[in-house]
Amino acid sequence: MRSDPFDVLADPTRRHLLRALRTGEHSVNDLVKKVGINQPGVSKQLRVLHDAGFVQVRPDKQRRLYSLRGEPFRELDSWIDDYRHLWEGRIDRLSSQLNARTKKKREAQSQQPQKEPQTTPKENPE
Repeated sequence: MRSDPFDVLADPTRRHLLRALRTGEHSVNDLVKKVGINQPGVSKQLRVLHDAGFVQVRPDKQRRLYSLRGEPFRELDSWIDDYRHLWEGRIDRLSSQLNARTKKKREAQSQQPQKEPQTTPKENPE
């Protein structure tokens, strides 16, 4: 049975492990060093991530190498895509407002008279 991906990703330790796995395959010991969590803790969280389908494991002699699986992330992206229009429209409107303010500020600055550089009088060495 697969877990709810949002429940799985809600845990900061699991997100930290996923972030570390973005660079490729890692053994449990590599991940212990990268994330600063003890070995039993890393193993426990990797098991949850594996059961949820976020990571895959490959035996390599005495080690088990973990890596990310793309499918659950594509599923999340697809789900988020249904809501993307909600914030993209807002971001576009914000961008338009910021561009209009910047243009207005530049126009106001260009209409101000340019100040002559002040020169300091030279001292007369007598």
